[in-house]
Amino acid sequence: MAKAPDISGYERFSDVTARLDEIIADVRKKDTSLERSLDLFDEAIALGTRAVDLVDKAAFSPEERERLAEPVSAQDADEDEKATGEFEAKDAAEHASADSADEAK
Repeated sequence: MAKAPDISGYERFSDVTARLDEIIADVRKKDTSLERSLDLFDEAIALGTRAVDLVDKAAFSPEERERLAEPVSAQDADEDEKATGEFEAKDAAEHASADSADEAK
């Protein structure tokens, strides 16, 4: 069984996200082996868990807490729904074109 990645050095959320960006870039490289990609995937999972822990422990100012507690306005909800719908439509189109390419083989 592979050793769990050491993520103890990541104390700030920005450090975690910077490393995740590096991992994404590495995985996208054509010369990255499958084994290396899987190791990077394991590290990304551990970093994601670390990011959640950091967010859970975050200390918010009273103003931030108040802003976070405010209900989402109807306009904001509509904008979020529109953005989600556009993403889902794009994702569905990509899957359909991939399925068509697979069927053509």
